[in-house]
Amino acid sequence: MKTEAVEEVQRAEDLDALQQVRVKYLGKKGLVTQRLKTLGSLDPEERKIQGQAINALKQEIEDAIKKRRAELEAAELEASLARDRVDVTLPGYRLPTGGLHVLTQVINRLLEVFRTMGYEVVTGPELETDYYNFTALNFPAEHPARDTQDTFWTTDGRLLRTHTSPVQVRYMKHRKPPFKVVAPGRVFRNEAVDVTHEAQFHQLEALVVDTHITMADLRGAISTMATALFGDGIKTRLQPSYFPFVEPGAEFAIWWENPRTGKSEWLELGGCGMVHPNVFRAVGYEGFTGFAFGFGIERLALISYGIPDIRYFHQNDLRFLRQLRGGL
Repeated sequence: MKTEAVEEVQRAEDLDALQQVRVKYLGKKGLVTQRLKTLGSLDPEERKIQGQAINALKQEIEDAIKKRRAELEAAELEASLARDRVDVTLPGYRLPTGGLHVLTQVINRLLEVFRTMGYEVVTGPELETDYYNFTALNFPAEHPARDTQDTFWTTDGRLLRTHTSPVQVRYMKHRKPPFKVVAPGRVFRNEAVDVTHEAQFHQLEALVVDTHITMADLRGAISTMATALFGDGIKTRLQPSYFPFVEPGAEFAIWWENPRTGKSEWLELGGCGMVHPNVFRAVGYEGFTGFAFGFGIERLALISYGIPDIRYFHQNDLRFLRQLRGGL
């Protein structure tokens, strides 16, 4: 039996075959195990002699199996190493690399500029209530912006914020002046999409509140921001406009060269003005003045990179994105 067992162990070509040999001889119903079960029928002296012989047989088979297993495992490892070997002389693969989206780059640059101007960066929820998005910002109950043509309403009466101005109210309810904050984020408008408008886009909102803030401070902040972004030669313009949450209100624009027409023209970026007294009353402020302005980040990126169509930002066209891995 020992000779046959050792030969079968040596002939085992893999670990599975070796396991079958082990079970055949040393398993619960194996040949050696069956021999051990016969010892009980022998007289004591014979049982002792046979027991020693069978245990020696069992040990020799186990040793042979152990040795063969080590040989098979070593061979298997060697085959695996040969199969997975890396030829270091071969040229490496050029793997594609990602990068920050152009809008992320613009936002990061804007926040860097505003931080150097002493502004704190704050954020707020995209799913808002009517109170924060409209009522606290002095929107009349009949204001057309509340209509479903301009606003995405949810079934529970909330809405996707139409601007980043609700962040102003949320911040002022828990802070006391003086302060300077800036709030970037996504906003949503239920409107037609064209080369300069999207149903989803990004805004950046700035708010400054103190005891003697004037329109001149607002003009200076916009001019300082534009100069930091585009250099000393940039031109900005404010012209009167109406927004419920500021009084007086204005629109501000930047002079740019339209890549679609090749002509220089004013591009309106956003609205601005002095914070309306009703907004201050909604948050319990007395004796303070302040200014606020907000603008579309996509439109700013149009100027920065000369992009002709705002829809390019969200089409995920790699031909477009690969051209814009740098910063402003």
